[in-house]
Amino acid sequence: MDAAACAVELIHCYSLVHDDLPAMDDDDLRRGRPTCHKQFDEATAILAGDSLQVLAFHLLASHPGPPSDATIRVRIIDILAVASGTAGMAGGQALDLAAEGGSLDVADLERLHTLKTGALIRASVLMAAHCSPGLGADQLEALSIFGDRVGLAFQVQDDILDVEGDVQVIGKPPGSDQARGMPTYPAITGMEAARARVRQLHDEASRQLAMHGWQDSPLADLSHWLLARNR
Repeated sequence: MDAAACAVELIHCYSLVHDDLPAMDDDDLRRGRPTCHKQFDEATAILAGDSLQVLAFHLLASHPGPPSDATIRVRIIDILAVASGTAGMAGGQALDLAAEGGSLDVADLERLHTLKTGALIRASVLMAAHCSPGLGADQLEALSIFGDRVGLAFQVQDDILDVEGDVQVIGKPPGSDQARGMPTYPAITGMEAARARVRQLHDEASRQLAMHGWQDSPLADLSHWLLARNR
């Protein structure tokens, strides 16, 4: 389980390093500190991201801890790979770049968010689920839906924070999406509708947990945290 968690974080960090590059979002600040290409240079940032990515899969393949079943290891490697590639995060980033300066409807924006951000969050839930013996198909399906709803809620809340967040709290200047002409949930639907969507997604995620008696689990705490997160 520790290896799976570390692998997800390595993929997440790689994505942030590359996302900040001039060819992508061209951001100068990340987590309150200069972005990798600003602190060092673009070549170093690209290589750092590449190395973080392959280290994630090396860790899943070689870590001595559980799961010991090779079939499960291959399954969680596959889940993370799909979530990171064109059917997930990389595909969402491509849609994000294509949308710059343009307009999207809510359905298109949710598809972008589901791929770019939600896929990795959903994968983290499913990787943990596959490391837990004894879960049935209906439970795995509920966790998949939970991960999908929480992943989308996270990004909608991120859009909200880009409008009203505090740089000292979120670690990057607010308003960067607006400055790039990026379609966001508040820009398309208005702030109140964006907040309502986060609440709706939270409720849908919570129902999936409650169906299996997980309403007091750490996953439920994660869903509740999304409603009030400010970073």
